[in-house]
Amino acid sequence: MTQLIGIVGSGIMGNGIAQVAATAGYEVVIYDINNKSLKNAEETVDRYLTKDVQKERLSIEVKNDIVNRITYTTEINQLANAYFIIEAVTEKMEVKEKLFSELDKICNPDTYFATNTSGISITGIAGAIDRLDKFIGIHFFNPVPVMELVEITKGHCTSDNTVEAAKKLVADFNKDSIFVEDSPLFVVNRILVPMLSEAIFVLSEGIASKEDIDKGMLLGAKHPIGPLRLADVIGLDTLLLVQETLYFETMDSKYRPPSLLRKMVRAGLLGRKSGEGFYKYG
Repeated sequence: MTQLIGIVGSGIMGNGIAQVAATAGYEVVIYDINNKSLKNAEETVDRYLTKDVQKERLSIEVKNDIVNRITYTTEINQLANAYFIIEAVTEKMEVKEKLFSELDKICNPDTYFATNTSGISITGIAGAIDRLDKFIGIHFFNPVPVMELVEITKGHCTSDNTVEAAKKLVADFNKDSIFVEDSPLFVVNRILVPMLSEAIFVLSEGIASKEDIDKGMLLGAKHPIGPLRLADVIGLDTLLLVQETLYFETMDSKYRPPSLLRKMVRAGLLGRKSGEGFYKYG
């Protein structure tokens, strides 16, 4: 019997994880409380896979098999018998705690729980459930179908069996992994977010234009995308939440979020997803 992967949250990360899980041959249930978000997720997965067919990376038959392995639902009980549940909801501790507390009550005792958080304490989230030994961090990068790396983070009570199960799952997804201690923002974001923040400070201080800041890192550091355009892709609201986590966890002033970032989020300028951030889209 094919194992079931449950995905909670149908945004850009959730639908990407669902796609790679289904591509790996797993049956997938993606759960969200928002029907519109689920419909958008279904369309996004179909669009990604259609491009693969057009570029002859997939046959139409394989594409249809992948699509048919994914179920979209607003019924959380459909996750009850999942082998692994991966959460990809908003980066707020209280939201994640409430979700996992509910899942803990309805899921099979053997179900593993994972969070896709980009920096919130794994041990902290796990405190909301009884199965602390079966809770782990599995952090994918955006866009999930393209990015090769996953960070695996063990909480204080995570068992070795759960770590091994997570490593196998990531390998099944055709991803490479690094093992990271439970610490603010883990490894990649701990290095990346302060760089993005410094780019925003440089812009706000009038040292250079947004175009020249991005051009400088593209040509001077061989980055594939400029830091301000990358911030737009991530989402400025998400970036702010992640940076606030790092700042409040460490209380180190060097990690303070830029005032310009706060102002833009308050103005609804969230980047690509809202149509405007540091750049305009659409």
